[in-house]
Amino acid sequence: MSANAKILIVDDDPDIVESMKVILESKNYQVSVAKTGEEGLRKVRGEAPDLVILDVMLETGDKGFDVAREIKWDPQYKHLPILMLTAIKEKTGLDFMKEAGDEQWLPVDDYCDKPLHPGELVSKVEALLNKR
Repeated sequence: MSANAKILIVDDDPDIVESMKVILESKNYQVSVAKTGEEGLRKVRGEAPDLVILDVMLETGDKGFDVAREIKWDPQYKHLPILMLTAIKEKTGLDFMKEAGDEQWLPVDDYCDKPLHPGELVSKVEALLNKR
């Protein structure tokens, strides 16, 4: 399932995006990018990705939460896996593992702390794609 899967990265940090693209494309994933939450939602609807990698802090400090809720609350996309990226734990101490999966507050399937570790990113992406 994972080979040639379509992955949408929604992140406004060009360095993070480029490093993820290199890592994921080396594993034969098709990668597209959105720099804002609104662009990400348009691409979810237009490109039908197999997985979304979503940053928490986009246009505003928590725009990623809004995007995740919009995807998961839409019956057409509620089964689309979301891997959320965050540096929040480092900055605030908030532990996303306790909150991930909460349908109201944080409806994501998994999360990954920044800075990213390539092996962790690939294993989380593969695990989420294999659940579909």
